[in-house]
Amino acid sequence: MVALRVVPVTDEAGQIIEPALLAAAGEVHRQLRPMLPEDYPAKMARVFAGGARMVVAVHDGRVLGLALYRLYENTYENLRLYVDDLVTDQATRSQGVGGALLDWCETLARSRGAEWLALDSGTWRTDAHRLYFRKGMVISSFHFTRKLADG
Repeated sequence: MVALRVVPVTDEAGQIIEPALLAAAGEVHRQLRPMLPEDYPAKMARVFAGGARMVVAVHDGRVLGLALYRLYENTYENLRLYVDDLVTDQATRSQGVGGALLDWCETLARSRGAEWLALDSGTWRTDAHRLYFRKGMVISSFHFTRKLADG
């Protein structure tokens, strides 16, 4: 396990407070989402404006992972912290980065009074699933989607 710092990239209002770390996170984020545009900071600013927030895991000035999350209230779980994206650099997987980011998210969720920590994970991401199970997460529902437009 590497020594990490989890650093917020956005403030509570979704403003970017660490632009250099945001730019550095793009390479890691594309390992999960290769379709992210070249102008990563502009895309992420729009995502942050929609309610998402981001933290990065840093070691020796290098971004090793990130969590993109949002806190919101719904009708069946009350307040929840939902992790949109949890990504660890391929070169540092299984070294505690993803677990540290999930722990950070759980601590934030509890401090805000959230009753649930949730995320979706592709069915093929079996390595990630092992982490989630180790962290006490369960498969609580199916997530159905339907693409409405091309592009």
